[in-house]
Amino acid sequence: MNLEFEQSKTDVLILGAGGAGLFAALHASNLGPDLDITIAVKGLLGKCGCTRMVQGGYNAAMANEDSIERHFMDTIEGGKWLNNQDLAWTLVNEAPRRIRELENELGCFFDRNPDGSLHQKAFAGQTFDRTVHKGDLTGIEIINRLAEQVWSRGINRLEDHRAVEFIKSKDGSGLAGVLMIDMRTGKFRLVQAKAVLLATGGGPTMYTYHTPSGDKSCDGMAMSLRAGMPLRDMEMVQFHPTGLVAGPGTRITGTIIEEGLRGYGGYLLGGDKERFMHKYDAKVERATRDIVSRGMFSEMRNGNVGPNGGLFITMKHLDPKEVRSRFKGMVDRCRDCGFDLVSGDVEVVPTAHYMMGGVEFQNDCSTELPGLYAAGEDTGGVHGANRLGGNGVANSTVFGGIAGDAIAKWVPKEGVFREPDLDAAKAAIAAALYPFQIEGGHMPDIRKKLYGAMWEDAGILRDAKSLARARVAVDELHSELMRTGVADESRAYNLSWHDWLNLESQIIISKVVIEAAVVRKDSRGAHFREDFPEIHDLENSRFTKASLDNGKITITSEHVEFTRVRPGETLIDD
Repeated sequence: MNLEFEQSKTDVLILGAGGAGLFAALHASNLGPDLDITIAVKGLLGKCGCTRMVQGGYNAAMANEDSIERHFMDTIEGGKWLNNQDLAWTLVNEAPRRIRELENELGCFFDRNPDGSLHQKAFAGQTFDRTVHKGDLTGIEIINRLAEQVWSRGINRLEDHRAVEFIKSKDGSGLAGVLMIDMRTGKFRLVQAKAVLLATGGGPTMYTYHTPSGDKSCDGMAMSLRAGMPLRDMEMVQFHPTGLVAGPGTRITGTIIEEGLRGYGGYLLGGDKERFMHKYDAKVERATRDIVSRGMFSEMRNGNVGPNGGLFITMKHLDPKEVRSRFKGMVDRCRDCGFDLVSGDVEVVPTAHYMMGGVEFQNDCSTELPGLYAAGEDTGGVHGANRLGGNGVANSTVFGGIAGDAIAKWVPKEGVFREPDLDAAKAAIAAALYPFQIEGGHMPDIRKKLYGAMWEDAGILRDAKSLARARVAVDELHSELMRTGVADESRAYNLSWHDWLNLESQIIISKVVIEAAVVRKDSRGAHFREDFPEIHDLENSRFTKASLDNGKITITSEHVEFTRVRPGETLIDD
């Protein structure tokens, strides 16, 4: 087995080119113009990742009638009091400043009212219409402007490079670099860096219906776990209520029909073409994502479904001109799939969308591993048990910018090139090349089985029996994967090999989701236990922490620190 690898150095290595990664690169470049900064991305910069796919918008308290405190309380109550309150406070405080930065410094054009003020639309679960947007294609506007800035500044890029493993220093004192695969050649590269930012995004792509970009497979979380980093709140997987159902055999199924449709007044209908959300929450379609998804899943389980097993969203009772104007991207997408969003019914299904859990990190985005920073969906704590729609891209850009600033200040003072543990690098290469040593197996079967096990038994509705089934099924799939090889010996753009590596990461993180869900014996936000349907003891709320010890996943829990407000209190003046 050839364990050779190339080596290179850069002051700052950023893993991921979404909102978090690109903002970090720009901020680090501004504050440290002499720093050598490199962005490594699994695909092409500006063309991959989930930020580009953001439709709805960006929450920020910009209006005179709104307030930072009100946004904070919506975020904490939406998160069912599991949030790290200091992180949530940072999010809501920095969001308005980041919006101004996006517009005034980076060139984004967001929609405006006739008087010139920012137009902010309604999103579910919030007490004020605070979602800044560019039609329903907000993410494209943000990523296009960020990518232009990165290109113009000559920041280094490693495109088509997949991160495989964090390589610690030989003395164990911190992070030395990251082992990567150049997907174009199949060769390995160890990139040493004084500081590394983990911003690969999460992406619950282990479910039958899911929204994230096709390059997402939880690699960053899996790498962190293997490096000894704890992951918090991993049972909290958010399902977006309205994923498009375009029929069998198409990858468009599961992609989002944006939340603003329900915020604007869209109705959800069962297979019988009658509204049903009044049975589940007084806010009906504008309830939080977890509540709407559970209501929809219950209707589906009871057989009240459309021709492809989904439900329907309809806007036909609303002004057709306004629907076309406000939701042009959604109207076009539905038309391309044979649906009429303006005057018809569009079949939808709850779809796995976002992971509230992830690596534990501090307000400056540092982690417990010296030299490693983290921002965006790879991290846990900001959203608690449930992310408000519109808080996701805010999370990425706010903490991406903070990470860039922190790294630029830290590297000149404390950053060093640590001597890498080359034996660990060679062991990681051997592990990555493992599937070339095996013959037989069929990865599409494994993927399909993983989808089914997680969707049916560890998804929107869970209980002890379903989680036990999921645990057995995923363990068996892991064993099956280890008996499955890659037939093509060429490593250059070997998509079967990368599919195998994707599945390995997805299976590891699926196991963590299951084990954390087993431990949490109450229902909070996105985690709903049918055998424990109530929220227990908010005053003594605990969050879960997952660790990997000698190959075994261990789940512990810790008390949530109510640093700013306690259950039953509010920061909002009446």
